[in-house]
Amino acid sequence: MASDRALLVAAGGGIGDTLFAGVVARSLRTRYAAVDAVVLPAHVELAAHIPSVERVIPLGTRPDARYDAAVVTWATLRTALLPWTLRIPVRVGQARRIYSPLFTQRVTVRSELGDRTTHWTQILLDYARALGVDDAGATPQFALRDAERADARTLLHVHDLERRYYVLHPTRGLSAQRTRWPIEGFVALARRLVERDGVAVVVTGSADDAQLAEAIADGAGRGVHSLADATSIGVFGALAEGARAVIAMDSGPMHVAAAVGAATVGIFALQSDEPARWAPLGRRTATVGATYPCPPGHRKETCPDFACVRALDVPAVLAALDGLLGAAAER
Repeated sequence: MASDRALLVAAGGGIGDTLFAGVVARSLRTRYAAVDAVVLPAHVELAAHIPSVERVIPLGTRPDARYDAAVVTWATLRTALLPWTLRIPVRVGQARRIYSPLFTQRVTVRSELGDRTTHWTQILLDYARALGVDDAGATPQFALRDAERADARTLLHVHDLERRYYVLHPTRGLSAQRTRWPIEGFVALARRLVERDGVAVVVTGSADDAQLAEAIADGAGRGVHSLADATSIGVFGALAEGARAVIAMDSGPMHVAAAVGAATVGIFALQSDEPARWAPLGRRTATVGATYPCPPGHRKETCPDFACVRALDVPAVLAALDGLLGAAAER
């Protein structure tokens, strides 16, 4: 019978990593009455939408509760030390690291044994399994608030977008690369969606993405609108929920869109991307894999030109979209 409190330390990576860690919190809730989460300060708002998490604690703020167990899904020396300094008796974390002795139960990450295809949510759930808790499901959850839905409706009204629309999220969380991020493929895709389907396209992004999003909207022309820097992560989720579909690069917002139930097409453009591992999970999702012949060694962190994004396979994206929408129409 649940009667205890557990601490989830998921302080690292992008917002998709934090969202995925919510599946661990959901599994922990099958044993513990409450689960608190320590996350990066920039991810507090995102984590506050994970329904299995009771309290969100920014990394750097010392938790003030007593915990019976802790799970560290993103281990560094700093995050490994936190449960140890709190004297939490059961501490689950990553094996094969210099700080691993700080954990009472150690989990070897499957990718370190050569596994390149298991979805990352299943890899994270290995940490919960180390405690013997039930697997409560591997689909991330993102709970929207009524106020966010209202804000999304207001934003759409201001831009005269109260009818059907697509959401296009053309960037991924690599801010240092925005100066060389190609837009030609997204311009062609947005223009084609408007011409073919008669549906407006909303281009989303952060404040850092605003210039790119505006350039895509300007290049695509009538029916394409930039809402970059106009939404919180919650309002983005509400926009996604109300959209006919979301088309997104592999990114945190892609995972949020899938988690709120939107028809979501995830684009994995580089040959080094791993769509089997990072695919969006939800009721209606599809992925578009790499078709451009990237040179060996070109990865998202180091690619000099993102030629694969410039040569975006628009027909493949449209085929994936049509497959999702067609399947929905048949239900």
